[in-house]
Amino acid sequence: MDHEMTQELPMTPDAVAGGRTDISDEVVEKIAVAAAKAVPGVVELGGDIARFFNAVLDRVGLDQVGDARRGCSAHVTNGAAVVNLVIVIDAGHAVPEVTSAVRTGVTQAIEAYGLRVDEINIRVDDVAIGGPAA
Repeated sequence: MDHEMTQELPMTPDAVAGGRTDISDEVVEKIAVAAAKAVPGVVELGGDIARFFNAVLDRVGLDQVGDARRGCSAHVTNGAAVVNLVIVIDAGHAVPEVTSAVRTGVTQAIEAYGLRVDEINIRVDDVAIGGPAA
């Protein structure tokens, strides 16, 4: 019996369609904000000025404006992200525990989208005593 020899060719980059995928800074910011908000002890994101403007927007019925990226900036270079977050924590939580959990959660969320995380810088801007900050 003659068995035809079939040879599998290894996939080389030349054999795959070209092009590249870029994930925008804004997408990374939204991912980071969602992950940070999910961490127990994070009351909200954004510094005093951002929170003031959001309170004004809430009063005039524009509460969704800019909300998805509030308190976060990100920069993606060559598949690696640097994320800066400004958070408000609940007074009942220890800062190192909350910031460590934020770093872990945000890193996992961003890496799930195929990016590498180089840095997550966190500034604790305020502590909320007795519930969400005003």
